[in-house]
Amino acid sequence: MSGTIYVINPNSTERVTREIDIAVAPLRMEGGPAIECLTLADGPPGIQSQRDVDGLIPALLKRAAGLENEAAAFVVACFSDPGMHALREQSTKPVLGIAECGVLTALTLGQRFGIVAMLQNSIARHLRYLGAMGMMSRFAGDLPVNLTIAEMADDDLTLGRMIAVGKTLRDTHHADVLVMGCAGMARFRDALERELGLPIVEPTQAAVTMAIGRVRLGWTAALFDEG
Repeated sequence: MSGTIYVINPNSTERVTREIDIAVAPLRMEGGPAIECLTLADGPPGIQSQRDVDGLIPALLKRAAGLENEAAAFVVACFSDPGMHALREQSTKPVLGIAECGVLTALTLGQRFGIVAMLQNSIARHLRYLGAMGMMSRFAGDLPVNLTIAEMADDDLTLGRMIAVGKTLRDTHHADVLVMGCAGMARFRDALERELGLPIVEPTQAAVTMAIGRVRLGWTAALFDEG
């Protein structure tokens, strides 16, 4: 199958891109589409504020424009889905954001979803987005591990915080499925699932899974615009 699903990490931290690449490896298959994970070199080291989200959009659009001819689809691999709507306007290819896809996937795995966020100041952005998506009736809670992207390089610290937050979301907020609120958490999905006994949605995996379906079934915006 021709074309590549480009998974764009909008921050400039290569370690996060490598972790995303490992997370989506099981989705690579004979016959394609190919999946390539890229780092936005002009992005911030970590996306930790609305200013970070808004500021990286021009660079994201420019990078995607240069890939348009080879692309089968784009995945924006940040839980704020920065530039997703603008990229949908720019591109004729499917464009998926990991927050949107992660939450939609969670709805198929449980009744009430919780989000394991990176930082406290991420939560206001998440709540605005969930409200716009109309998801609040099935939203259990959103709690932070309060670690930056750099601090999340410490596996023991990060997993310990994620387990503690996950237990609170499960036991106090009554979430029966959890969504990881940062692409940099990907490597902890299996361990967190074992510890909590709940389905854990790694949102980049969710988005790439949807992108594969869109590509293989030919569901493109251009097709419907022409119809």
